[in-house]
Amino acid sequence: MILKKDYLRRIFVIPVLICCFFTSCVSTQKSVYFKNLPDTVIAPVKGNFEPVIQKNDVLQIVVSSMNPEDVVVFNTPSMASTGAVGGGPQATGYLVNEQGFIEYPVLGQVKAAGLTKEQLTTYLRDELNNRKLMRDPVVSVRFLNYRVTVLGEVSRPGVFAINNERMSIMEALGVAGDITIYGKKDNVLLIREVDGQRTVKRLNLNNDDIFSSPYYYLQSNDVVYVEPTKARVANASGNRQTISIILSSISLFVIILDRLILN
Repeated sequence: MILKKDYLRRIFVIPVLICCFFTSCVSTQKSVYFKNLPDTVIAPVKGNFEPVIQKNDVLQIVVSSMNPEDVVVFNTPSMASTGAVGGGPQATGYLVNEQGFIEYPVLGQVKAAGLTKEQLTTYLRDELNNRKLMRDPVVSVRFLNYRVTVLGEVSRPGVFAINNERMSIMEALGVAGDITIYGKKDNVLLIREVDGQRTVKRLNLNNDDIFSSPYYYLQSNDVVYVEPTKARVANASGNRQTISIILSSISLFVIILDRLILN
């Protein structure tokens, strides 16, 4: 009887070991970033990166001057409003229409799409000066709807607002909770739309050339998609669940058989 009991217990261990094998089949290499990088990498930082204004952007434009009465008409926009992600308070700004223009007080239609914030700031400041609307105005331009979307194999997929208007793809993945162990770090898809043209770029986060890539820093409305591994696809199709059910049934059968023999 003791020999039979030991034998059955050994049989019971087999399904447990099989379960452990299937649940740990994802390689630890999938959870490592930059695995192809050498010990030392020196890459120049693009400190002059500035996002380009696009159609459907909403801009906040604030003008200040020595005479507060001069700026009242310029600081009360009502062209468009945007809500914060998650239903937060709305902010009001100037909408860049489909033709790439904003409707600005006194100046009328101003071309904004294709310019950087600095370029638009310079243009508005010069126009206000040249038309003698005010003396030595100070103009500030910022995005109100600057956001990126992160989808696929990340812990918290979603749409994320960017306050500092400068975010790298690594920072975006960090905000989204990082890539899961089922995500392909060597095949991250970046979707970017500029002037009605959609660009799709595949990025390898294991290589050091990512730091010098023009896609390292994200533009407003960029979409980042992390492709799942084959293990994730198999898991989603129900294969792993089927295996677990089968192994659980085997384990239950062994337990019942053990009890019957002991009795």
